[in-house]
Amino acid sequence: MGLFSKIFSKNKSSEPAPKERTVLSIKVGDIITYDLVDYEVVGKITYRDGNYEWYGYQLLEGHDTIWLAAEMDDELELGIYKKVQLPVSKPFPKELTHEGETYYLDESGIAKILGEGRSANLQGAEMEYADYANNDESKFISLEAWGTEVEASSGYPIEPYEIKIMAGSR
Repeated sequence: MGLFSKIFSKNKSSEPAPKERTVLSIKVGDIITYDLVDYEVVGKITYRDGNYEWYGYQLLEGHDTIWLAAEMDDELELGIYKKVQLPVSKPFPKELTHEGETYYLDESGIAKILGEGRSANLQGAEMEYADYANNDESKFISLEAWGTEVEASSGYPIEPYEIKIMAGSR
């Protein structure tokens, strides 16, 4: 072993490098780059309806919050969502209108929740949901009933190449 390798080998960290992330393995603390903006993942919700599972990641940049939705059905599906004000109550309607566009019920059910980060307080909760799409499936509406409160989000699909994930931890 040479002099330089002895010197520099002492400075090497024995901690393993962070594992490469996919959209299905993002963790709280990771950085997501989307549309030339870097967002910190501050919350993660894992939704489970029977054997089916999908994820919602709360992304924060400054005071702006968006949600990245990821699910693996027949193929990987990703979407970007923002909360919107929509006067909806249960039972969820078969169709709804938002900003002059009609959306049709695509699927609904009840999901069990696993929460992390800012969403940790949701751990163990159950939530009734309904997902809607416009005619060409270029826009979506997601409704989530948390007790008596119904939250609405408006979204659109994105492709995996549109985001970059930087691991913030192992």
